[in-house]
Amino acid sequence: MRIVLVGPPGAGKGTQAQFIASHLSIPKISTGDIFRANVSGGTELGRKAKEFMDRGDLVPDEITIEMVRDRLAEDDAADGFLLDGFPRNVPQAETLKKMLAEMDTRLDVVLELVVDEEEVVRRLSGRRTCAQCGKIWHVDFDDKQDDICDDCGGQLFQRDDDKEEVVRHRLEVYQEQTAPLVQFYADEGILVGIDATGPVEEVTQRALAALRPYEK
Repeated sequence: MRIVLVGPPGAGKGTQAQFIASHLSIPKISTGDIFRANVSGGTELGRKAKEFMDRGDLVPDEITIEMVRDRLAEDDAADGFLLDGFPRNVPQAETLKKMLAEMDTRLDVVLELVVDEEEVVRRLSGRRTCAQCGKIWHVDFDDKQDDICDDCGGQLFQRDDDKEEVVRHRLEVYQEQTAPLVQFYADEGILVGIDATGPVEEVTQRALAALRPYEK
């Protein structure tokens, strides 16, 4: 099965992508993971990407598209894949459609994770990251009363892209550039939306139920 996962920042795409891809035995292809690996590795691509990511802006299409093209050509993606974080806008979606046509294939379904904007702000701005072990905690969900990691005793900090003003800017960018994907894929007749609020396990079950008619 060839799937694209769409939804605003903080909708849980990364978490759900992992569960869905594992259940369907297909690779999860996340541009976010590739960007972060390059940023932490200090590569030229990483430095370029970080400038955009720190502002809450999207990484330019030309960087993203070439990265995805190479990844889809790898052997493990031959029988299916789940794309998380690409495409992010209609031009990228049109490029992906052409790219897949050249490979003599196409998308089966686009799954939209639907979540309220204020819930997204609450989820992301409440995150705190451990400077020592990297674990992420949440000021509401983990009932944290201090800025110390319960696992290793490291200091917790708020990442720049988790600050409320950056989160709200990311949502504005999403509405302007990524949300039109919903209409694009609705017009293609392959869009399915699910409610992405509630416990992770419940969202996963909704996602798998929505995808079941598309399994081959």
